[in-house]
Amino acid sequence: MTRYVLKRLLQVVPVFFGATFLIFALVYAVPGDPIDALVGDRPLEPAVRAELRKRYHLDDPLLVRYGKYVSGLAQGDFGTNFRGRPVSEIMKQRFPVTVRLALLAFAFEALLGLAAGVVAGLRRRSFIDSLVLVSTTVIVAVPVFVLGYGAQKLLAVELGWFPVVGIREGWRSYFLPAIVLGSLSLCYVARLARASLIEAMRADYVRTARAKGMPERRVVGVHALRNSLIPVVTFLGVDLGSLLSGAIVTEGIFNLPGIGQATFSAIQTQEYATVVGIVTALVLIFILANLLVDVLYAVLDPRIRYR
Repeated sequence: MTRYVLKRLLQVVPVFFGATFLIFALVYAVPGDPIDALVGDRPLEPAVRAELRKRYHLDDPLLVRYGKYVSGLAQGDFGTNFRGRPVSEIMKQRFPVTVRLALLAFAFEALLGLAAGVVAGLRRRSFIDSLVLVSTTVIVAVPVFVLGYGAQKLLAVELGWFPVVGIREGWRSYFLPAIVLGSLSLCYVARLARASLIEAMRADYVRTARAKGMPERRVVGVHALRNSLIPVVTFLGVDLGSLLSGAIVTEGIFNLPGIGQATFSAIQTQEYATVVGIVTALVLIFILANLLVDVLYAVLDPRIRYR
């Protein structure tokens, strides 16, 4: 197990440097001068412009800038935006909002999606199975912004079950946005769990367990369900990072001051350091989530440890 984990940790290193360099290069390749975006229509002396470009290393070659960025990153410095505010301070302010939203959405999609998929898989061709298939198809077909505004209008404005916008009511303010954010992934989890469980129930080891007289609850819970969870765990591990980075639309609909809104505003104002810092943090989250998925693989299927 230790060798397996160390091997996965070594694979993280090239992934991190490759992903962060690609992000850094693409962000700074965007046309336009960030200094012009900073000063707007006001005239700027050439000496002041040169000083600003020197301060933020805009005249250095790309590899030199990336090297300085990684050097600062190793010390916990995600950079400073063009207004002199540390990017880590922006993330410290905005990330808690998005993390709360993403965790609630993740719990919603994982628990409800897995439960719906397992019940549908065990009761194939029943009313519940048809209901799961039809409802997930309908939700997948509806765009997120339509689903968000519809849920906001019905559940928040008309029925008053949830706050309409903002985070003034604490955790209660996050429930409706989390349902909207996690609804699409819930459909995928339910369908994936259903298909995986149906396939596992047809496997030889399940027939053997039944032939030995093993109780059906143990056959399903220990043998079929455990093996069918591997593709579901894969999806959930990747989707956790997607929930954090893909909350821009949901945060916009419900006016949540999270990392999605901060990224969108930074792109509009060409705050390259802010965009790179936030996306780098999201890359780290993706890497850690995938590392956790690899460890869970080894727990669910011990054979994977020896590959």
